[in-house]
Amino acid sequence: MNISKHKTISKRNRVLIAIASVLLLAVFLFPLWQIRMQAPQYPEELGLNIWVNTIKSLHPHNIQSINDLNHYIGMKPIDPHSVPALKFLPYIMVGLCLLGLSAAIFAKRFLLTTWIVTALGAAVGGLIDFHKWEYNYGHHLNPHAAIKIPGMSYQPPLIGSKQLLNIHAMSYPHIGVIAVGVSIIIGIYVWINEYVQRNDKIRDLKSAQRIG
Repeated sequence: MNISKHKTISKRNRVLIAIASVLLLAVFLFPLWQIRMQAPQYPEELGLNIWVNTIKSLHPHNIQSINDLNHYIGMKPIDPHSVPALKFLPYIMVGLCLLGLSAAIFAKRFLLTTWIVTALGAAVGGLIDFHKWEYNYGHHLNPHAAIKIPGMSYQPPLIGSKQLLNIHAMSYPHIGVIAVGVSIIIGIYVWINEYVQRNDKIRDLKSAQRIG
């Protein structure tokens, strides 16, 4: 019985992997995350869109307005160049896309497994790094700030909403992260589907050999 030929990926699933891989490039077209802040002194809410390689204002001049607020409570100014992850994350996403396309082109299951594990690791690592970034900005305050409230920190929520003094902060994934999640789900579906198909084929071969 030749099992090695059953270690390749079916044509249908190769197409799905290719689609999932290209879907990762959506992070260059849409933000990964969005943080919005509502406050009485700002009738139009403030906000940030976090992209794969930078941070942009939700509305014109929002970053400058947020930095003005941060200055009074002792938070560091928001500077996209000070976030290390934004420097190498674009290369990781392109690399994941190429790895997924390699799995689709060469139809190798070990490449599919490597792609899924790497993508999951990158997603979890990205969330952890984002949480650390929020924590540092919200907790490491200037002791000489104009407004000091003992025991108060200003870390926005990772996901959801939170009241920070008179500011209502909201943080949610945007289309970029949703696209990454869908891509990984497709990859996991293909892996499970291939595992089931391979076991079925091996069982059928063994049954055929016993009958023969």
